[in-house]
Amino acid sequence: MLEPKSPEMAVEPLAECPGCQRRHAFEQVLTAQSNQNVIFSCPDCGYEKKNIRTSKG
Repeated sequence: MLEPKSPEMAVEPLAECPGCQRRHAFEQVLTAQSNQNVIFSCPDCGYEKKNIRTSKG
């Protein structure tokens, strides 16, 4: 039997793919580059978006 998660455990944020609407952890689909660009890549449908604007630039 699975134990319920304790309130102290952090919930990993999820990103929803605009292509297939599946959700994945940020770590799986977002790549931050040194030049402040962010790339979204969906491992399920292959959707990719580059140069996503962030608050840093």
